[in-house]
Amino acid sequence: MPSEGQDKLLDVQNLKIYYFTDEGVIRAVDGINLEVKSRETLGLVGETGCGKSTVAISIMRLVPSPGKVVAGKIFFKGKDLLKLNDDEMRTIRGSEIAMIFQDPMVSLNPVFRAGEQIAEVIWTHQNMNKEEAWKESVEMMKLVGIPEAGRIAKCYPHELSGGMRQRVMIAIALACRPSLLIADEPTSALDVTIQAQILDEMRKLREQVNTSILLITHDLGVIAEMADRVAIMYAGDIVECGYVRTILKEPKHPYTIGLLNALPKVHIKGKLVPIRGVVPSLLNPPPGCKFHPRCLKAKSYCSERKPQLVEIEPEHLVSCLLY
Repeated sequence: MPSEGQDKLLDVQNLKIYYFTDEGVIRAVDGINLEVKSRETLGLVGETGCGKSTVAISIMRLVPSPGKVVAGKIFFKGKDLLKLNDDEMRTIRGSEIAMIFQDPMVSLNPVFRAGEQIAEVIWTHQNMNKEEAWKESVEMMKLVGIPEAGRIAKCYPHELSGGMRQRVMIAIALACRPSLLIADEPTSALDVTIQAQILDEMRKLREQVNTSILLITHDLGVIAEMADRVAIMYAGDIVECGYVRTILKEPKHPYTIGLLNALPKVHIKGKLVPIRGVVPSLLNPPPGCKFHPRCLKAKSYCSERKPQLVEIEPEHLVSCLLY
């Protein structure tokens, strides 16, 4: 568990990312603040379309057109990534900040062998020749729990199972021992048994490599298992942030409470309690608090003022006018 005085590795300040489309402006990320401390795992949780993955690709400086970072700063080890030129960013991307994408079958190149794709990262960012990089790629495959790594390294992605492909993706991401690993739904396409194995490998690797992790998911069970702190995201905003044990036991934001009430509980029989209504369109979000049309505790002023993220107790922040 990270201490309060632990250094900030990543510090995202007032980040706004908009997509300028023919239909209008989509406010995918609407002024969030987020930090990841050294050697911790921060979970970023929210429904599909809330902006989680957009946050991830903005840290990597890979926001696709017609998207644009319109405001904010992204400090990594004290440097604002948004002010770096392309060459400077390329030296950081892959070596100091790495990312595991959601679908390994799409992310891996189908015409190159698994070991070649790991070796390319090592060869690009480290002072090794191609033979040395190949040997290191096999060692990385062993590190992430791939059996018969020498044989698997010579296989193409289509010859591997989903779990094996995801391990290859993790090996690629960790090949240069990055300080920050961004994992975007790393287990969503896998069955439950393989999910547990992948999460266990990630936990071990965090200890071995001293890597901080930004874990993006919609699964609060994964967060409870993996994360030190968690940030809850809704419609482009961070609505609550704190230590996992605090958020799970004493949630304060009505949206967080709704998410937890909607989870099935093994020891309690009865119907699930869904959050009423639907996620608002980011083309035309509701005024004030974006959650107020679905909120059971909404007051008249909730549609008039947008709440700010405030600290209601040490390390526990909530964006709600009730506080």
